[in-house]
Amino acid sequence: MRVAIRGIYTTALTRLFAEAGHEVVQATDPIRERFDPEFGDGPADLSCTTSRDRQGVSLSGDPDAVAEANELLGVGRDTFRLDDPTPLGSVHEGRVEGTRSGGAVVSLSEGRGYLPFDDADGYVDEGDSLRVQVAEPAAPWSDDDPRLSTAIRARTPGGLAALREGGSGIDAPDEETAGLVDLLSVETPEEWGVSLGRRAREASLADLEAGLSRAAELAEEFEGGDTVEPYATAWCWFGRESRFSLDAERRAVTTTMAGHHRIKAGSSRASDAVDFAEALCEPKEFPFEAVAGQFGPEEGDALAIEHGKPSGKVITLGRGEVIEYDPEGSITLRREMTAGGSYDALGTPRESGDVAITTLKEGRWWYPTVYRDDEGATKGTYVNVCTPVELFPESARYVDLYVDVIKGRDGTVERVDGEELSEAVAAGLVSEELAGKARSVAAAIERALG
Repeated sequence: MRVAIRGIYTTALTRLFAEAGHEVVQATDPIRERFDPEFGDGPADLSCTTSRDRQGVSLSGDPDAVAEANELLGVGRDTFRLDDPTPLGSVHEGRVEGTRSGGAVVSLSEGRGYLPFDDADGYVDEGDSLRVQVAEPAAPWSDDDPRLSTAIRARTPGGLAALREGGSGIDAPDEETAGLVDLLSVETPEEWGVSLGRRAREASLADLEAGLSRAAELAEEFEGGDTVEPYATAWCWFGRESRFSLDAERRAVTTTMAGHHRIKAGSSRASDAVDFAEALCEPKEFPFEAVAGQFGPEEGDALAIEHGKPSGKVITLGRGEVIEYDPEGSITLRREMTAGGSYDALGTPRESGDVAITTLKEGRWWYPTVYRDDEGATKGTYVNVCTPVELFPESARYVDLYVDVIKGRDGTVERVDGEELSEAVAAGLVSEELAGKARSVAAAIERALG
């Protein structure tokens, strides 16, 4: 396949795709400098792009290419691969549910999307029926909806060439590039304008012709139905182990400090700092103290616990104050609990004045929460088994592996939710390898608490 790659994982993924015999196209200048082979500028079968929050990547393009790439990017036990019901470039007949902060919420055949008013053709109001296109898919673990537009474009993955419905003329980076279209033997549909991306400047005439020919085929598909999905989109959600696996791939090509992708996933500021540090030296181990000292978390900070699910959803378990900080890579959070109900699995009433004390350690496959009453007496301990914890500046993140261990007020130790883990394996959400790791961790915790 031919793949165009963008984002913080580009070097590592370029090596992965190239080693698997695939062709990387439309490469950035740093990638061209780091690799020996020449890179083409032709149309791609697949676009691989880092998610907005830098936690993973999207794969959009030919369905067979997406499926093959999805398997290739299973780089660690804590990589989760998720199909998107609203793929990039798909066209839908939608209905406006309401408005929200400068745009409209539109219900689709599957799920919903967000249409910014700036991307809508004319006035939009609740109840309107609109033909919309997915301009930017949303990661399933985020709170975002896919971004929509009423401007329909037939475009190739990677953005080399596109056609605009209802348009005319040629949009191009410059007049010289626009003039190349006259040299091509491509018949574009009537009432579709031509758009060429920045990479069209370097592309050969054969590449441009192939890109516009594919765009013309897509335009005909769009004219043939209300709901059209010419491409598939899937997501790879990376955990801590996966990020370190990608470090190894990148290190085979260029200087890569320990924790390169783990740090870059934390914030854009941290990402810039990694580039600077690698220009000077290469730390041998993940420098948690330096990273946390510069970007957080530190004592006194407020930190959210973002509890991911293998299905791609993320639940925020609340925010707590960092009351203890260990430069070796662990923090302790204090959360004040509201009254009502009981603590999961423990069965202990949740009462006014209760606090939860949670200790999280970078890279550990579990973390404990101790619940105490207003006098400091322990009401129970809940140990969550999960993918390796990552302590980012504003949140602790992991993916829950269902099985947990509890210790009641009376000292009874019990493993819980094992059936949920088995069901997740049967549903294809958790691999057998990852489930085995979760069970072994839970067994070790059970022995330690017993």
